[in-house]
Amino acid sequence: MPKFPMTPRGQQTLREELKRLREVERPKNVQDIEEARAHGDLRENAEYHAAKEKQGFIEGRSREIEAVLAQAEVIDPAKLSGTRVVFGATVQLTDTESGEEITYTIVGDYESDIKLGRIAISAPLARAIIGREAGDTVSLRTGKGTREYQIVALRFEAQ
Repeated sequence: MPKFPMTPRGQQTLREELKRLREVERPKNVQDIEEARAHGDLRENAEYHAAKEKQGFIEGRSREIEAVLAQAEVIDPAKLSGTRVVFGATVQLTDTESGEEITYTIVGDYESDIKLGRIAISAPLARAIIGREAGDTVSLRTGKGTREYQIVALRFEAQ
C-alpha cells in the first residue's frame, strides 16, 4: 500500500476535519434528514434529497480522510537537514526572467495550499526542484511557456 508523505501540521489538519465531520456535520445532517422526512412525501422533497446528498458527501469525505491518515508517513521538517531540496523543505526561489522572489514549502498532496505557500510534492515545480541545491537553476514548462527559477536558499523548519 502506498504511503502518503505528510507533515505533522497536515496530519493535525486532517484529524481536525475528520473530527468536525463526525461530531458537528454528521449530527446536524441527521437532524436535517429527520426534519425533511417530517415534511411528508419523500419523492418530491428537495430538502430531503439535498440532505441525503450531503450525507453521502460527509461519509465519503470521512472515509477518504481515514484512508489517508492510515497510510500517512509523517515527516517532521524540523528534524531534517541537508543542502538538497527534499520533502518538507522551505525553498526560496527567484524567477530569472522577472526577478520575482517566491517561497514555497514542499508538503504532501492532501495539505497543499498555494495561497499559504505550500505546494504538493507531486506539483511540477516541486518535482523540478527536488534533489537540487541552493544556486541551481531549474527550467519548468508551463502553459505560458518555459520558466526558469533559481534556488536562492532552503531551510527546514517546524510547520
